[in-house]
Amino acid sequence: MAALGWLPPRRRSATARSVLAGEASAEAARKTAQAGADQLTGAEADESDLDLLEAEEPGEGIEEPAFPVAGDDLAAAFFDLDNTVMQGAAIFHFGRGLYKREFFRRRELARFAWQQAWFRLAGVEDPEHMQDARDSALSIVKGHKVSELMAIGEEIYDEYMAERIWPGTRALAQAHLDAGQKVWLVTAAPVETATIIARRLGLTGALGTVAESVDGVYTGRLVGEPLHGPAKAEAVRALAAAESLDLERCAAYSDSHNDIPMLSLVGHPYAINPDTKLRKHARTNDWRLRDYRTGRKAVKVGVPAAAGVGAIAGGAAAAIALHRRRK
Repeated sequence: MAALGWLPPRRRSATARSVLAGEASAEAARKTAQAGADQLTGAEADESDLDLLEAEEPGEGIEEPAFPVAGDDLAAAFFDLDNTVMQGAAIFHFGRGLYKREFFRRRELARFAWQQAWFRLAGVEDPEHMQDARDSALSIVKGHKVSELMAIGEEIYDEYMAERIWPGTRALAQAHLDAGQKVWLVTAAPVETATIIARRLGLTGALGTVAESVDGVYTGRLVGEPLHGPAKAEAVRALAAAESLDLERCAAYSDSHNDIPMLSLVGHPYAINPDTKLRKHARTNDWRLRDYRTGRKAVKVGVPAAAGVGAIAGGAAAAIALHRRRK
């Protein structure tokens, strides 16, 4: 990949593949955002969600400076996707949709189901599980046209993803949009899938894992590596340089300790639905916390708590049954 002229040289601690993945993702994000700029409109945030934001500010009752700052064009917001903006992992929902369209067989679906059940029970990203899922997805899409998968991705969003968006996190993103700032998803999911979700939510664009394609057809290989951990930080850094952003004025939101490198880049890091390690790190570093998973807060944002428990229990039962059959 040619060097990016808009990215200033610097000393990097990440691996070469992380840097390549981050820069490729940033360039893809800018191209898709520019192409769709005229069609992007911010959806209206639900007023009750915005009220929820105020109620959940740490130090309730203590007057704090308004954030995000309206009109600050040197600031932007970066949101992780899985378990931050959306319940579950986008790549698993995408796999489910592809199975429905007979892209692969029942045995491969069982593997996706097991991975999704584990993800929901653990509530954290395990690199080995996520890598296995991505390898499965790459083998499935190899030889297919990018345009074909984009069209199918639109349908899959409506079928499996739209109802899993956290209203509270969606309201946080809308607050940045209302302040005149750009809002980007940053995810290990394929950049095409992430771009669809960002557009449907009225966001600016998305940074995601870039799969190699030649003449509009997937080769089954990645550009660099999955956009995970340090690679996410590289993508945000590259995009900030290209967009002339001041990272100290920017905000980032994530549920996973794997995203501490990304969160540490910005002046306003938020832990959303945090795993144990991220919660501890956030408290130690005085980062703000939001949690939309508990029964009390689930009622506030309109997510039926009983339904969530039932879904997890059902997924666990399916996974256990599958495991027993394999013995």
